[in-house]
Amino acid sequence: MKVTVNGEARDIPEGLSVRGMLEHLAMRPERVAIERNLEILSRSKWDSTAVAENDRFEIVHLVGGG
Repeated sequence: MKVTVNGEARDIPEGLSVRGMLEHLAMRPERVAIERNLEILSRSKWDSTAVAENDRFEIVHLVGGG
């Protein structure tokens, strides 16, 4: 199924949750914030939110340091 991640079209398997999509894309869930279809998606909803055809995600990687 096709989704857009950070402006790039991606093919992912059907039936994934948002957390499953992150794992499929080899992204570390503890280091990202997600916007789905122009709405911030709470981390508590990542497991229960199914990824749908044509969803648009902006995924921001958090960087620590000082």
